[in-house]
Amino acid sequence: MLKGIPDILSPELLKVLMEMGHGDEIVIADGNFPAASHANRLLRCDGHGVPALLEAVLQLFPLDTYSEQPITLMAVVPGDQVETPIWRTYDELISGHMKPAVEHMERFAFYERAKKAYAIVATSEKALYANIILKKGVIS
Repeated sequence: MLKGIPDILSPELLKVLMEMGHGDEIVIADGNFPAASHANRLLRCDGHGVPALLEAVLQLFPLDTYSEQPITLMAVVPGDQVETPIWRTYDELISGHMKPAVEHMERFAFYERAKKAYAIVATSEKALYANIILKKGVIS
């Protein structure tokens, strides 16, 4: 056990966050995301939702201030009548660290970008369109 480390962050996830460099990206994926087939490095966080994991990661993970949009969400597919209240939760969590600068990316483009991410964290999040990509910044 260590002081100040959120309990939700596994040793494996902490190692990945430490290994990542400036500009590397990590995907925190909802339960419907095809994480296993898209990941270079797959980390399981079963039983947890994206907001709790995002809150914990942001305590340790600097977002890229050199990027106009260091946060990317999967855009709702046109015609899909889905509400995305989870996005407001993300904005609230992110605003504690920086002004939210969020990009919305078409579903299949998001999948392709996720394939290039340093890691994908698979969660049990049930909300639709809850996938989020974070671009790592620097600690100054």
